[in-house]
Amino acid sequence: MRELCMPIGLSEEDLERIDAIIGARKKIKRGETLYRNGDRFNNLYAIRTGFFKTCITSEDGRDQVTGFQMAGEVIGLDGIVNDQHTCDAVALEDAEICAMPFAQIEDLSREVNALQHHVHKIMSREIVREHGVMLLLGSMRAEERLAAFLLNLAQRLHARGFSQSELILRMTREEIGSFLGLKLETVSRTFSRFVDEGIVEVKQRHVRIVNTSALQEIVNPK
Repeated sequence: MRELCMPIGLSEEDLERIDAIIGARKKIKRGETLYRNGDRFNNLYAIRTGFFKTCITSEDGRDQVTGFQMAGEVIGLDGIVNDQHTCDAVALEDAEICAMPFAQIEDLSREVNALQHHVHKIMSREIVREHGVMLLLGSMRAEERLAAFLLNLAQRLHARGFSQSELILRMTREEIGSFLGLKLETVSRTFSRFVDEGIVEVKQRHVRIVNTSALQEIVNPK
């Protein structure tokens, strides 16, 4: 737990105080919901293993994917504002999380500056990611959206010690389309175009990025 989401530089005494408030590990099966829209907000959740999607149900009953979260990241921040969650968090594969009671973390962070700074960093990272998504959906063409999505996913996985070019997509193409504001056919057609141009290799859910600079060029043309 300490390696996953706790700041470096805490004393042994501070670490023990944090350990005392962290909930037991909990396993979530693929397809199960960690929390639902409208649930009371009590905890932040550190993802130890596995992959999640967050989604909301639109007025016409369709699921709108709002994000994908992976091992090493923290979810549940959406509940802080109104003390209730504003989306569903669904496991895309068997996962394991640790619950972090927010009220106790808030109390302790007032005494432990390093912890407070760390919580602020987690929140800031989420805000930056939200801005990135808004840019993605607001001004990019389909190929730019998919290229940015693959680059972002590869970067986040690489930061956690995984390959920078080999991706196993835990989400369906339909879920990718929902997140990027694209139809399923558009996602499939764009993947096919990337394959034809030698930018990626695709075998079912396994994606190998062959030409990273070509993806970067699509997102940020010179």
